[in-house]
Amino acid sequence: MAACNQLRAHLAVAFPGAVGLFAALDSPISLAFLARFGSQDVADQLSEDDLAAWLQAIPHRGKAAGPGQLRVRLAAAPRGVTGADGAALAPVTGALVATLDTLSAQVQALGAEIAAQLAAHPDAHIFTCLPRAGTVRAARLLAEIGDCRARFPDPESLAGLAGVAPVTRRSGKHISIGFRWAVNRQLRDAVCDFAGDSRHASPWAAALYDDARARGKDHPHAVRILARAWIYVIWRCWQSSTAYDPAKHHALQRVLEQQNA
Repeated sequence: MAACNQLRAHLAVAFPGAVGLFAALDSPISLAFLARFGSQDVADQLSEDDLAAWLQAIPHRGKAAGPGQLRVRLAAAPRGVTGADGAALAPVTGALVATLDTLSAQVQALGAEIAAQLAAHPDAHIFTCLPRAGTVRAARLLAEIGDCRARFPDPESLAGLAGVAPVTRRSGKHISIGFRWAVNRQLRDAVCDFAGDSRHASPWAAALYDDARARGKDHPHAVRILARAWIYVIWRCWQSSTAYDPAKHHALQRVLEQQNA
């Protein structure tokens, strides 16, 4: 998110200790900390007891570090701007934090709306069952592929439009195979985004990706190869309105058998 990067760049000068204090700079607890203690001078005055009291007042703080750890991290971090210059930068910090708070609220609201719309769609089960699809990724796949089965009579037509199948060019006796440029880029991004992450949850996907890399393909090419393989699986599930079932995915079962042999 651009606003988060802007805040990070600002804090690198004004208050570096706040950048790595929590797991994510744009997390609710991180933004709450910056809204309450938004400058190096203010942080310097915090005791462990102050941090403990503040943490107790933060609802849903998750797995945040304890007050002692926070105090150690603040003390070990590079020093930020103090004095009059620090006071001048504090309102900028506050403005950036307020912007991120607003954006985060809007993102959450949009996410809830996407989830509701996806749940109401009759094809939702086809995409939400895919490994690491989640809600937003599943909704994106559904939106780009659509629900008109006649549009893609075979998986090759879907793979071609998604740009995950190479294009073959013939001129006389010369044949060349290259990257496909005339594609639906939104569809390609959606399919490749899903495929790239699926390898962290599917042994079959990981094996296909690793094999492509072993053959000298770079990461984007290996992801496209994996995406093309997923297209065949997704297309069959989509055409039959059937949820993806790993137990019925024969190629996956073969990989699992090899791993357990």
